[in-house]
Amino acid sequence: MQKLTIGVLGCANIAKKSVIPAILSIPDFELVAVASRTAEKAQEFAHLFGCEAVEGYQKLIDRKDIDVIYMPLPTGLHEEWVLQALEAGKHILVEKSLAMNYSSAEKMVQKATGKGLLIMENFMFLYHNQHQIVKQLITEDKIGKIRCFRSSFGFPPLPSDNFRYNKKLGGGALLDAAAYTVRASQLFLGNDLEVKAASLSYNENGVDIFGGAFLKNKNGLFSEVAFGFDNFYQCNYEIWGSKGKITAHRAFTPAPDFKPLIIVEQQGEKFDIEVPAENHFINILHEFVKNIRKQNYKPKYDEILNQAKLIQEIRDIAN
Repeated sequence: MQKLTIGVLGCANIAKKSVIPAILSIPDFELVAVASRTAEKAQEFAHLFGCEAVEGYQKLIDRKDIDVIYMPLPTGLHEEWVLQALEAGKHILVEKSLAMNYSSAEKMVQKATGKGLLIMENFMFLYHNQHQIVKQLITEDKIGKIRCFRSSFGFPPLPSDNFRYNKKLGGGALLDAAAYTVRASQLFLGNDLEVKAASLSYNENGVDIFGGAFLKNKNGLFSEVAFGFDNFYQCNYEIWGSKGKITAHRAFTPAPDFKPLIIVEQQGEKFDIEVPAENHFINILHEFVKNIRKQNYKPKYDEILNQAKLIQEIRDIAN
């Protein structure tokens, strides 16, 4: 089967540390080029990963020898470059959050639909086996009926020049840390969630730095999420049931060599499950390729729109 040629649009840390090494490990892909706004940065990456350096994003998009774009740019730059890449006929794997707001997400999805191209948000954690193990435990009735889903993702302050503190670039905890907790809520409670309450706290520059939300589905099951950039580190979810509780301790960011711990509690009993280590960056790339080969794009469009709707609702209700 023919390889998919891929170009990387932007030289972010996640690309360097995690995604490009994953791309290079998969026989389905051929890494062609990396683009940056500066020739120097592009050359640094090209030298590291054995591909071409391209100065300027448009030059990469215009290349005829690239099928797929991986885009690790800040959210505030996504709409412009996603629309350009789709116009040029490229499939796109884009860092989360895809869009600044719901109407922007809708615009990008409409363009992808019209062009018959895949656009997928890089929520890599979804493709780690620990969540399938949790789902299996629920199916096996280990905790009875689900009563409540809770998730926390937050970390201590980042360096002050980090783009996550820049409002124009799509900074803020809602589009970053919160996105994981909201996506995890859908994984376990389904796609019919609505936001019923929300709170966002802002810094002096008008950037939301921590917050929380309460979401509920049509069956009355609810999710409580908390997130922030100015917090004690948390990266977990728990599912409380009628007969027990499951806690996933490193839910969103397990390193490729890390063995996540799942704790199951029942009345008077507690047992640990150590999940084998795996690389969820590689796993999501396999999922991306599978969807392109099958030309199965609509489920990914629906995921994007559902996620964007909930993030928009949190902002609207909190404000």
